[in-house]
Amino acid sequence: MTTKKLPARDEIDPKYKWRLEDIYASEDEWEADFRKIQQLSKEIAAYRGRLAGSMEVLLECLKLRDELFALTEKVFAYARMRRDENNAEPKYQALTDRAVTLMTEVNAASSFIVPEITSIDEELLKKSIDEMEGLSVYRHFFHDILRQKKHVLSDREEELLALADEVMDSPSEIFSMFNDADIRFGTIKDENGEEVEVTKGRYIKFLESNDRRVREDAFHTLYRSYKAMRNTLASSLSSNIKRDKFHASVRKYESSLHAALDRDNVPVDVYDNLIDTVNRHLPLLHRYVRLRRKALKLDELHMYDLYVPIVEQPTRHISYEEALETVKNGLAALGCCYVEDMTKAFSSGWIDVYENQGKTSGAYSWGTYLTHPYVLLNYQGTINDVFTLAHEMGHAMHSYYTNKTQPYIYSDYKIFVAEVASTVNESLLMDYLLSVTTDKKERAYLLNHYLEEFRGTLFRQTMFAEFEKITHEMIEKGEALNADGFCRIYRGLNEKYFGNEVVIDEDIDMEWARIPHFYRSFYVYKYATGISAAVSLSRQILGDGVPAIDRYLEFLKSGGSDYPLELLKKAGVDLTEPKPIEDALKTFEKVLNDLEGIIG
Repeated sequence: MTTKKLPARDEIDPKYKWRLEDIYASEDEWEADFRKIQQLSKEIAAYRGRLAGSMEVLLECLKLRDELFALTEKVFAYARMRRDENNAEPKYQALTDRAVTLMTEVNAASSFIVPEITSIDEELLKKSIDEMEGLSVYRHFFHDILRQKKHVLSDREEELLALADEVMDSPSEIFSMFNDADIRFGTIKDENGEEVEVTKGRYIKFLESNDRRVREDAFHTLYRSYKAMRNTLASSLSSNIKRDKFHASVRKYESSLHAALDRDNVPVDVYDNLIDTVNRHLPLLHRYVRLRRKALKLDELHMYDLYVPIVEQPTRHISYEEALETVKNGLAALGCCYVEDMTKAFSSGWIDVYENQGKTSGAYSWGTYLTHPYVLLNYQGTINDVFTLAHEMGHAMHSYYTNKTQPYIYSDYKIFVAEVASTVNESLLMDYLLSVTTDKKERAYLLNHYLEEFRGTLFRQTMFAEFEKITHEMIEKGEALNADGFCRIYRGLNEKYFGNEVVIDEDIDMEWARIPHFYRSFYVYKYATGISAAVSLSRQILGDGVPAIDRYLEFLKSGGSDYPLELLKKAGVDLTEPKPIEDALKTFEKVLNDLEGIIG
């Protein structure tokens, strides 16, 4: 009996690999830009102490800063994406380490800029913005700096914080190397009795298996490896939370949560409203998992039973080429220009498709202002993978339109709006698939998938957000958090969110240890607000047609030129109120009603 192992990187057909040569045709070019950045860092440092004395000098410095930052992002993105192809490759580990160190040096060299801008007389600055065409481009940039003025430290303090960035990111880097390069999960027997290696890419597919024994074996096999490192992983996550506490404290924020949300100019009420609104509607989730248990004909529903479709899933493998066509058809509602641009992306080396040994797990979209976006997938041929493709292309097209339209200073749109663009694509794809299916069983399967999207994005990410809030508050109060503490908190949340409808298996207590987003603190709530905004926008696009499409495409082109909440208001959604969350939950209830009508 042979074990099915992942292919090596060089065994993947080149047509399914992204074309990083579009960033650098050779590593000699990368080295040349690396040296250029070092030179530009010296040049920008020469502006230290001069910004308040001349608006012309200020403008020169900001233009140089844009050039320096754009080039540094290009150098880092190339190195890191090469590493993501195979995290065990020492050559690209070294290249990434060099790029990270270079970024730290660049941030330190330019750290004086914001403190010096805050020292400029505000009336003089506002007058100069109105009168100097070059400075007027930076109007929103200046407004954001002045808004956060009380949290900006002295020139020397900002430099020290910038120099400490690499050390401060150590918990995240250590976790990434453990989670993507070092950890191994062993093997299980699949549905055919063949010994198969458990990987993060295959894990969800195992949990979707109709064979309950496969689901249970995969679940326990995965968590056995995390439990073996529970104390190390707890120390890593605790250190990351302490880092957040340190930054919030030195910048004089009330809490880590306030500090994180202030970067987007989002009131803490938005975060609290999300948790409160979802908590009030947890009976809907309890009702859904009760339907799941009934449909699966189980006496008890376990944590490893939460991903298997409750309607028999299509047995055929969805080829990647078919997935591309499905996504194009599903997003036709966004207009011919959007679809044409996306189709070009499909054939232009933007996407790295299949899993290989050492490849970073999951999926993402990334790139730089100076190149087209890229998408990393670990495509397995399931309907979930088709939705993942649509999701990541939402990010990629957002970046593509922003970079075509905005100056560099506004190219870095906030994650808060990024998750809207990706989830609109998923919502439109779902609507398309439901509209073309004539098969009752297939329709039930899609409704189940839609409910799973809500469970995984609105309910699950809100639970994650609540976990982050609790753990940060504990450490901010001076309480210690070890592995037992993390497990206790995480178990309590699972018990609340699932009620008495699910057996909370002991292994799930360790799930916190494998969530990469916990190292980007207070990030996950944006998935939940994102799906709420996306459901609203997709309803507008399908219902109102061209006016809504135009508003939405303008939103995609806006990048970071305004605050996230303001950009969404212009697109047609106000997240300062609970209503979008409540409307999303009403959509969940409607879909649940439909599915109960078919299989209930």
